[in-house]
Amino acid sequence: MVTEVRPARQHEVEALHELAAATFPLACPSHLPAVAIADFIATHLSVAAFTAHLAEPDHAVLVAEVDGDLRGYALAKLGRPYDPDVLAAVPDGPWCELSKLYVHPDAHGSGLARALLDAVESTARDASAVTLWLGVNALNARANTFYAKQGLEVVGPRRFVVGGQVEEDFVRARPVGA
Repeated sequence: MVTEVRPARQHEVEALHELAAATFPLACPSHLPAVAIADFIATHLSVAAFTAHLAEPDHAVLVAEVDGDLRGYALAKLGRPYDPDVLAAVPDGPWCELSKLYVHPDAHGSGLARALLDAVESTARDASAVTLWLGVNALNARANTFYAKQGLEVVGPRRFVVGGQVEEDFVRARPVGA
């Protein structure tokens, strides 16, 4: 298995959308209606959304490629948190938000998630960020276990809307480089 973690390329936005559509539902709690998940994918994980992220200078879309196929991706956003609950939980900036980190289920346990997180950390360090933070659904046990092992501690709550449904997230954070 040959793995490369690198910045996404513009011609990969369709593949990113397909990967996001396949992986996002796996992170959703079972009570979330399929229509809410589909709405979120159509709005926030579309080809247009990935195109916009790639054009944004303070966003980094990173991909994990295995034997020529995209098997995971991460989105890092540099800048001040927009949510007052997040800002209260992570007051020390400059900040880097790990907005998304998803790995195809056939690559779970392969180390791709850790490789993507390392690449996000490098992006944060290069931008002189001092705090790495993320929001993760409070009911997503797999992700919460992973992030806890990576030293990202729960520092507060936030509400996150998926297709009109309000979900409870944990805000997790740690110093960059910790």
